[in-house]
Amino acid sequence: PQVTAEEIGSQVALEHGQAMTVRVCKADGETMPVVVVQNASVLELKKALRRHVQLRQARRGGIQHLSWKYIWRTYHLTFNGEKLADDNKKLREYGIRNRDEVSFIKKLRK
Repeated sequence: PQVTAEEIGSQVALEHGQAMTVRVCKADGETMPVVVVQNASVLELKKALRRHVQLRQARRGGIQHLSWKYIWRTYHLTFNGEKLADDNKKLREYGIRNRDEVSFIKKLRK
């Protein structure tokens, strides 16, 4: 697949300061740059991460289907050791700014 209109729009928004890049770090050390609007919520970050992974997999010809319900049941996002537990809370309320790193961490069993 070619570059999508959504990706172009994200880059334009970044240039105009209307969006920010949040680097999502996986346990294996891989970092995924995810673009979200400045006042994005945790849920919007999760959706942007999902789109990023789906596009990347389509381009690489990898696994086509991932169960995101399973992923969010098994993993959570953290920033500076704090879980991003409230999907409706804005990223800036957690102190997340442009180019900050958010970790993708496996939940511990209770």
